[in-house]
Amino acid sequence: MQTHLHPLHTLTRKLAKSPGFTLASVLILALGIGAVTAMFSLVEGVLLRPLPFRDPDRLVVLGEHVGDNQGIGVTARDIRAYAAQSAAFSSLGGYAGVTFELSGGATPEVIDAMRMTAGTFTALGVPPLVGRLFTAQEEDAGKQLAVISDALWQIRYHRAPHIVGTAVSLDRKTYTIIGVMPRSFEFPLQPGTLNRTQLWIPMSLRPDELSVESAGVWGYRMIARLKDGVSIQQGREDAMRVAQDIMRNFPPGMAAIHIRGDIALLRDQTVADARPLLRILFLAVIIVLLIACANVAGLMLVRAIRRRREHAVRLALGARSAVLVRDSIYEGLLISLAGGVLGLALAALIIRFALHVLPETMPRIDSVTIDSAVAAFALLVSLATGILCSLAPAFAALRTNLTQSLNETTRTGIGAASHTWLRSALVVAEIAVALLLLNLAGAFLRSFQKMRAVDPGFRSDHVLVAGYQLPRNIYPTDASAQTFTRNLINRLSSKPGITAAGIASALPASTGYGMAAYTIEGQPEEGWKLKFAPFAVTYGDYFRALGIALRDGRTFTSDDRADAPLVVIVNQSMAKDCWPGQRAIGKRMHVGNPHKGLPWATVVGIVADTKSGSPDQPSRDQWYAPLQQPAILIGRNPPEALSLAAGGFVTVRSALPPQQMVETLQSTVAEIDPLLALHHPEPMDEVVANIEAPRRFNTDLITAFAAGALPLSITGIYAVVAFSVSLRTQEIAIRMALGAQRENIARLVLLSAAKMALLGCGLGLAASFAVSRFVRSFLFEVSPTDSTIYAMSVMVMIAMALLASALPAARAASADPIEALRSA
Repeated sequence: MQTHLHPLHTLTRKLAKSPGFTLASVLILALGIGAVTAMFSLVEGVLLRPLPFRDPDRLVVLGEHVGDNQGIGVTARDIRAYAAQSAAFSSLGGYAGVTFELSGGATPEVIDAMRMTAGTFTALGVPPLVGRLFTAQEEDAGKQLAVISDALWQIRYHRAPHIVGTAVSLDRKTYTIIGVMPRSFEFPLQPGTLNRTQLWIPMSLRPDELSVESAGVWGYRMIARLKDGVSIQQGREDAMRVAQDIMRNFPPGMAAIHIRGDIALLRDQTVADARPLLRILFLAVIIVLLIACANVAGLMLVRAIRRRREHAVRLALGARSAVLVRDSIYEGLLISLAGGVLGLALAALIIRFALHVLPETMPRIDSVTIDSAVAAFALLVSLATGILCSLAPAFAALRTNLTQSLNETTRTGIGAASHTWLRSALVVAEIAVALLLLNLAGAFLRSFQKMRAVDPGFRSDHVLVAGYQLPRNIYPTDASAQTFTRNLINRLSSKPGITAAGIASALPASTGYGMAAYTIEGQPEEGWKLKFAPFAVTYGDYFRALGIALRDGRTFTSDDRADAPLVVIVNQSMAKDCWPGQRAIGKRMHVGNPHKGLPWATVVGIVADTKSGSPDQPSRDQWYAPLQQPAILIGRNPPEALSLAAGGFVTVRSALPPQQMVETLQSTVAEIDPLLALHHPEPMDEVVANIEAPRRFNTDLITAFAAGALPLSITGIYAVVAFSVSLRTQEIAIRMALGAQRENIARLVLLSAAKMALLGCGLGLAASFAVSRFVRSFLFEVSPTDSTIYAMSVMVMIAMALLASALPAARAASADPIEALRSA
């Protein structure tokens, strides 16, 4: 046992005697290991860790493709059809998002909730933390029950032990809390969308949702669990079969619509958008770790060269070369394990910070923690890093020339010079990978700049927005809801400082737009093709409040009432697509196919295209309807539950900063309805910033990695050049004694550094070309092989290399040749 402990004990004492070398090596490796461990924690939490449901690999999302439109959801009638007719699923459920005014016992607030069939909980297989879940019988009976999240239990009810049975007011209707879900429960898992769901209630599909008029409303989602032994392909075929049966039972007005059932693994759909990005980021941190390894390997190589006389003495006394190699590896492992422990602590700090700066739309962000798997990964990385860093000094030890090393002075020697190529190779590798990161950072920065330069079609400055939802039992009719809306806009418009106020069902730079199929007048009766486009319902001075430019015609007015001719406003893209080469003003369209029987609406205005998501997304067709004309969407006698006036987003433009208008907006709402809560009042600039957050985060992180890699590379260049100069002291002295000018000596040193930089840049450019195809999808209007970015990165690296070698070159040029020859 002591035989194994003795060399470790000896090496530990030697490292303690070289605190500068040991501390520098441990800190450099801690930085690299900490970064790669933190990134692995993110990858493991988002991509690798199983979803928090029972047997998650059997869970699938089920939806329909309508015509050429992919993954558009299902209808309320379809939920029942799939539940009754499918044979591939052991359980199946439907769900749809909704917002509620939550009141009773505390200040009213608006919360995100989910209407779900009981089969959804059955499919997920997650038992409640407290209480129970609702049953299919209770759902069919229309019981007003609620299951709440652990967060809502904590924040609003302070973890009251007797929460089950507590009455809660949702839209001023009394529901009974029957259960609390575990903290880890998050449903639905919505990729690219922040999930704030805090409450789940029975779906209890209403007669109007199951009516023929609602047969074309694909606004619901489904989840199912595959039966044991049933493959995903068999499940897909079963979904196609049910879709065929649904089409056979379509009402006459939908006979020409073609749908296809399809399924996808829930796991794949959840992380599909995040997976490519995380792979790129993981590659970036691996590069940083490799640079750190190269730096430490260089330090250890210098240390081994300085100790070559010691190695020679040990070999002369009978030690085997394998012992020197073993000691080198042990030394590397001691340093890397110390760096790993420190790096794990650093990773925990990085993750804590990252959870505050990561985009809220990153899926499963709450799963990112330092657990046993992450700790095991950090240990493996530390061991691998220690061995990797030990290779260069171990190789130097193997090449120790006994006679030459014993005859060398401590200042120079042939043996030391023989390892110059190895030290240079490490620096060249550092430069190459640093250049790769610089190129990536340059491409991401340029892409983000181009995205920010895109005209979104609206002005977000000086605009305050807030959501609201009118309780149906307090505002039971379309007329009563519209009365509230009119009063609110009229009062806001008269407030000092407010220049325009409006209301809309969705906001630009968001994903909340409704999607409707539409038909334009003049299509042939046979062979028509159903088109889909997002729409928004507006009221008041909405377009002026958001600075959406009117290109032709007019905006909506108070005369566009329910008893007036129906009108719509379309954006420029829709005007060009539907009526190419013609003026769209005066043209007619209606929702649905030509046989649905909905009334025609006349185009009275054309407005600028607005981005309904990230600015880097292409513009698409979009149209607007006036709030007071619900017949545009749902006929002349709309069912009460399909009223369009029940809620939306208030938009207020003011000469004052938006934050100063929050109290004005809240007090104005309270004047009309003191109990009504507003949902997330915030400046429109923040809405836009949240949409841009994922791309900003990608850019900032890659840039941070490049910023970290650059000084590491500069340090490596400086160390190698400085050590090379110290080894060539005698040579430099002889050159100066023979008449060499000091500027020539400096040029010689700088030229050596420039050669390494050029070679490293060449390899880095080749690596950049190799990875360009992996990053192309993350860039906007920028090529990953942009020559300007490459040229600037090369110039930066060469400039940094020359800067790093400037001090050693100055020292070499200012050396006294006589003193140098005496000490050589």
